[in-house]
Amino acid sequence: MRTPPERRRSGAGNRLVIGLPLMTAAPPNSARFVLRPRRWAALGVAMLVACSNDPAPATPTRSAPPALPVQAVEITPRDLSRTVQVSSAVEPLRTIRLASRSEGVLTDVDTGDRVRTGQVLARIDVSEHLAELARARARLQERELAFQRMEQLRESGHIDAASHDSARAERDIAASEVELWQTRVAFGTVRSTIDGVVIARHIEPGEAVARHDVLFELADLQTMVVRIGVSELDVRALRVGDEVSVQLDALDRGEPIAGSVRRIFPAAEPGSRLVTVEIDLPDGADKGVRPGFLARAQLLVDQRADVLAVPAGAMAEAEGGHYVMLINDDMRLERRSVSPGVSRGGWQELLEGVKPGERVVATNPLDLNEGTTVRIVGWAG
Repeated sequence: MRTPPERRRSGAGNRLVIGLPLMTAAPPNSARFVLRPRRWAALGVAMLVACSNDPAPATPTRSAPPALPVQAVEITPRDLSRTVQVSSAVEPLRTIRLASRSEGVLTDVDTGDRVRTGQVLARIDVSEHLAELARARARLQERELAFQRMEQLRESGHIDAASHDSARAERDIAASEVELWQTRVAFGTVRSTIDGVVIARHIEPGEAVARHDVLFELADLQTMVVRIGVSELDVRALRVGDEVSVQLDALDRGEPIAGSVRRIFPAAEPGSRLVTVEIDLPDGADKGVRPGFLARAQLLVDQRADVLAVPAGAMAEAEGGHYVMLINDDMRLERRSVSPGVSRGGWQELLEGVKPGERVVATNPLDLNEGTTVRIVGWAG
């Protein structure tokens, strides 16, 4: 009969220890009850493992890679319009240089600043012209009487038609002499031709002036303009009536004045290749603008408002095309082909390929792979 193995508890971990007998006894003539030592050892190991209380070690599993941290930008409409700033002095729309139409000595000069149309600004001594006018009038009276006598003689048939026509011509010549000297006397009075302000006075009473000498400079301050030179590359984008923001440092408020393009000159200056653009300041006089103030005009030369754009570093080029890395709803990267527009101020205009509200990786698209899981750690723009 088979002797059972001994069982006892060990102190450490309450493991069940099975003692195997070193020798076995079997009944004679019975081979099936004989256990060899090697089988006893295998049985003991199996029972030892089965009775152990320690858990079996877990099989190691591969963990998912961590999400890649990226900086993103949301596609929103932006203003990528281009402006240029040009400075020039404020000028009156009309500036008139009043010149003398007669020669002589000034007897009176108006020293006021504001003038009206027809107002007398200066007088020139025309005593000699007045004397010539009186003589011309006397000669005209003589010729008129002579012509009347010739009229009577012709009616009575005592003179021929040639004598009558000669008398009439002499009368007309005398009349023209009177008109000539009346005009020269009128030239002795210098009158304003506009409502405006005297911005320069080049004479004083008692001075002698010659014909065509400039006496006064008048300006119409109701309409003031800024005439600026614009590059031939930028002027083609301007149109008459375009709004212009004009900044004048001389004004206390420091707020820009609204102006508009009044006129674009038809030709560029030969030396500088600049085209003169005239900007109207309709409210300049009411706001205290004076001629000579320095003005800085902001001209919009490329209108690109409400365009879709990304940072310039968010777009990459490969295989003859351009693309960005889109972040879809499950935070995975998607390569999206785009059509670029202008690049301005660190931003790249996208004409096709993206929609407002989509998210794009803001930097280094060349280093990213499609399908990569990312997490947004910052926003650009």
